[in-house]
Amino acid sequence: MNEPADTPYSTEPAPTLAYRWRHSTLVSINHVQSVALDDLLGIDRQKAALVQNVQQFVQGRPANHVLLTGSRGTGKSSLVKALLTRFASEGLRVVEVHPHDLIDLPDVVAPLRERDERFLLYVDDFSVANNDRALTALKTALDGGIEEPAENVLIVATSNRRYLMPTMKADNNEFRWEDGELQAGESTEEKISLSERFGLWLSFPPFSQAQYLDAVRLHLRQLGHVQWSDETKVLALRWALNRASRSARVARQFAQDFVGASVSRNS
Repeated sequence: MNEPADTPYSTEPAPTLAYRWRHSTLVSINHVQSVALDDLLGIDRQKAALVQNVQQFVQGRPANHVLLTGSRGTGKSSLVKALLTRFASEGLRVVEVHPHDLIDLPDVVAPLRERDERFLLYVDDFSVANNDRALTALKTALDGGIEEPAENVLIVATSNRRYLMPTMKADNNEFRWEDGELQAGESTEEKISLSERFGLWLSFPPFSQAQYLDAVRLHLRQLGHVQWSDETKVLALRWALNRASRSARVARQFAQDFVGASVSRNS
């Protein structure tokens, strides 16, 4: 089956708000997911910090590259999508780049540099191995090489790993004592040095039970189910227990299952 045709990126203004780097070309994403900032619960601190940073960016003021790390399903990716919804009218655009394609960063940025819009380079679920070429490319983009960084491009990466690279058992063997202080080994320092290149680093801890239930109620309301009962609460908690996770994603999945199956229950 043929894939839907993608629209090549052009130097002419385009109606689309987001693009992806695919097969060495920037292509339009014609159906952009809309996420409202107010619908993201339990992450008010992270939301406020990121919105402030991106507000500075779209206004042409200094802003920092961003790293969002933490538990899966807590809203890291949704928050990036919500930024586009919030700031699209002010010229913000998003370019999605797969972590493996980071070696192409200079080619990704080249056609954006002279544009009037402000671009977030969005790298989702980023993780690299030691000696990965993408690691070197990202370090150069964050710290700057010989080429002047593009003033209208900001990198936002999400990761479930705190230091973006896997922590191996062998890393512990590199720790050593020097003058009574415990010093990290070279591999650990490499991991930390990469994450520290992001000026804004926001962590997303697991949801508490109360935060999870708030998210469940929100998603149920969005799907047209406004009634809340002790039975629904028990079912929602059981759903999270079966998945060994309390998160916004799990809350949404429960709501979809609950509302989708309600016809069968009521028939």
